[in-house]
Amino acid sequence: MPLLIGTLDVYILIVEDEKKLAYALKESLEYERFVVDIAHTGEEGFFKVNERDFDLVILDIMLPGRDGIDVLSTLRNRNLQTPVILLTARDAIEDRVRGLDSGADDYLVKPFAFPELLARVRALIRRGRADRATVLRLSALEMNVMTREVICEGKPIELTAKEFELLEYLLRRHGAVVTREMLARDIWKVSVRAVPLDNVIDVHIARLRKKIDRGFGSPIIRTVRGVGFVLREPGREDLPLQDAGR
Repeated sequence: MPLLIGTLDVYILIVEDEKKLAYALKESLEYERFVVDIAHTGEEGFFKVNERDFDLVILDIMLPGRDGIDVLSTLRNRNLQTPVILLTARDAIEDRVRGLDSGADDYLVKPFAFPELLARVRALIRRGRADRATVLRLSALEMNVMTREVICEGKPIELTAKEFELLEYLLRRHGAVVTREMLARDIWKVSVRAVPLDNVIDVHIARLRKKIDRGFGSPIIRTVRGVGFVLREPGREDLPLQDAGR
């Protein structure tokens, strides 16, 4: 019987140019009930990591164009803490050291047995979820993800389940623009938007604003016209907007 880690979906990105290996890993991991996406180049993998949240990235070093080390170094320089397992055909000590020094959490040499990869995947996901912040703060706003309590200026705020999900999503990306497409995919779980959700999203954001913004002298949930929304500290309109998908 395949085992789930926790009750939430676990999202894994495989960045591997050997298509046969990539799809074999995808099939095996999906049998274990992970949600798996694939990229075949470093540039495509970098784009996907910045587009959505993954719980783990399996990253080949030898990729066409932008190699895995360059992708990993850039992600770490942007403070992305997603666990990364590097795959390589090189077994030299200096290659392992270079990979780990670039920010890899683990290193696996090809060819490898799938059960070994699976064990490392599960260990890193458990560690990553244990390290995930459970108390989120922005100015006078505080959210406890475990107890599902939200406090603003010392006063509790009652949120619906969807409003809580929205606020957590925005808090974990505060300062970065969150698009409606991201919210539709990650909050409403609609990956192909056959039915536009813009009006539904806007209504929920408006309700959340009424409950959150009243605790501040100026609004902290701002609309970026034609793009989406950004959560930022009151009075910090001077700060440049960041890319979505931190």
